[in-house]
Order: sequence, then C-alpha cells, then structure tokens
Amino acid sequence: MKSKGELTREKILEVARELFNSKGFNATTIRDLVAATGMQKGSLYFHFEGKDAIAREVLSEATAEFMDFLSKSLSGENPGECIDNFFRCALKKHLGTGFVGGCIFGNTALEMSDSDPEFAGAIDKVFDEWISRVAVAVSNAQNNGQIRADIGSKALAQYIVATIEGGIMMSRLKKSERPMKECLETLRITLGLRNEIQNNQQ
Repeated sequence: MKSKGELTREKILEVARELFNSKGFNATTIRDLVAATGMQKGSLYFHFEGKDAIAREVLSEATAEFMDFLSKSLSGENPGECIDNFFRCALKKHLGTGFVGGCIFGNTALEMSDSDPEFAGAIDKVFDEWISRVAVAVSNAQNNGQIRADIGSKALAQYIVATIEGGIMMSRLKKSERPMKECLETLRITLGLRNEIQNNQQ
C-alpha cells in the first residue's frame, strides 16, 4: 500500500503533466500547480525543489510509458503487421484523449528546443530511440518484402515519425481524427503496406 507521501507525489505529477501538456512548461506556474492540485505551495516544495524538478520527473515518467507503448504496439505476427499495428495503436491512443494535449514530446520539442538545452536533449533522445525502434521494424519488413526497399530504413522511420507527429498536431487543432487517419493511410500507401495488408486479408 502506498504511503500518503507517495500518493501526494503521484497527484502532483499527474496534474503537472496535464498542465504542461496543455499550457506548456513555460506558461505553467507554481500558482497553477497549487490551484490545480488543491495543495499548499509548501506541499509542492516538500516533494520537489521547484517547477523544473517536477518537469524533469514528468518527462522521465512519460518517456518510460512511451517506451513501453512502443514495445507493445510494435508487435505482430510479421514485420508488416508490426508497423500497421503501431499505426493503429497510435491513432487509438490519441482518440482516447479526444486529441487534447497532443504529444508531450512533440509539444516540448517545439517549445524548448531553442531555449532549454537540458529539456531539448532529453526530448532528442526520445525521438532518437523512437526512430531507432521503428527503423528496426521497417528494416525487417523490407527484408521480408512487405514494404518498399528503395529508401533506407532510418530515412523511412524518420518520415513515419514526422508524419505521425504532424497528424497528431492537425487532429489536435481540428479536434478530429480525420487528419491523423489520413496521414496514417498515406503512410501505408507510401510504404506499400496497404497492398500487403490487403493481400494478407484475401
């Protein structure tokens, strides 16, 4: 059973993550955190040195969760299915939020890349690992003859990640699944994956 202190710390991080993702790190203040948690300022400082310490922990937890998501979603009976399953899981993940908040890593990259080297470096590592894992799935699918092989696996992986991030951003703006769904379908066509899926279903 978790202690009262552990539960308080978890609540702070949960609320902070929602605020950081919706308002941004810079725009979120300690006053915002106090108001949203219903705690005294002293309680926040008892558990964390300040807003930056909370932000670092939020990003650390979000990174661990995302890596677990990648491990589970990049799975299937064959490499092509792994990629398609990843696309489906990514859409489902953001449908579940109503496209509110978007991607915390994409949001942070846009906000902090020019102003905070520490946070920018942390996000850069997340994207590098994301691309690396997708590149493995892409390479396997290429070797299996399931997707186009005339472009390198890393270049295609970067294209996949960039397209998904763009789709998330546009769906967040419009509060509609359509942009992201269309981006994912275009990825399937570009990769040659749609034909592979259709052939397997016949």
